[in-house]
Amino acid sequence: MSETVSRPEFDLTGKVAIVTGAGRGMGRYMALDLARYGADVVLCSRTRAELEDVAGQIEAMGRRALAVVADVCRLPDIEQMTAETLQRFGKIDVLVNNAGMNIPQWAEEVTEEAWDRIMNVNVKGVFFCAQTVGKVMIRQQRGKIINVSSQSGSVGLIKRSAYCSSKGAVNQLTRVLALEWGKHNICVNALAPTFVETPMTRPMLSEQSFHEYVMGNILLGRLCKPEDLTGALIYLASDASNMVTGHILHIDGGWTAH
Repeated sequence: MSETVSRPEFDLTGKVAIVTGAGRGMGRYMALDLARYGADVVLCSRTRAELEDVAGQIEAMGRRALAVVADVCRLPDIEQMTAETLQRFGKIDVLVNNAGMNIPQWAEEVTEEAWDRIMNVNVKGVFFCAQTVGKVMIRQQRGKIINVSSQSGSVGLIKRSAYCSSKGAVNQLTRVLALEWGKHNICVNALAPTFVETPMTRPMLSEQSFHEYVMGNILLGRLCKPEDLTGALIYLASDASNMVTGHILHIDGGWTAH
């Protein structure tokens, strides 16, 4: 008779996780996944209605949820998000730096406004969320920070000069924070998916030539689905990855194997 294998190292019961950009797309799925594995979740984005919808689903699982309206480009908002989390839960075990954006443009057409918007959300927001929450984790002498990067941080993609630059910065930031905060028992890693089926990517992929370009580079022959990120997310958030830091985990169907 076979025995069921229990894997308590993946159990997030009692953990408190913050997810930025949690109202839609990958952030929504990741927040729900963390709750399914036992975590209480703080949901952050700029749209309260979306956050409250996700919070309701999490609470229906028997977990606790806190919706915080915040713009990750504004340091006072990040500080308020962190303060409200501590007031409600008293600690922060996991930060998922998911908020991000993209404005596809050929390099010669990139505007200063587009460049600044992408860098503000994808780099500035990631850094100051990590810094603010990292200070709490340093006091705790433990924590997990998961930066949502992209395969675009490791390979070049057409019409994404600003976006690729921002995700390359996220990868380097991940490594530096791992170097500086390892002594505090803080693990800092990044998830780097290929194109995921979300509302943000749908318009891009509706263009036939670009869709063919994408599918021609994914060795497994399909787009990434949000549920394809679950295993990696839970691994990096849980005790299963306690010896892993400074790592960029590609979930790209083989794109970066080229």
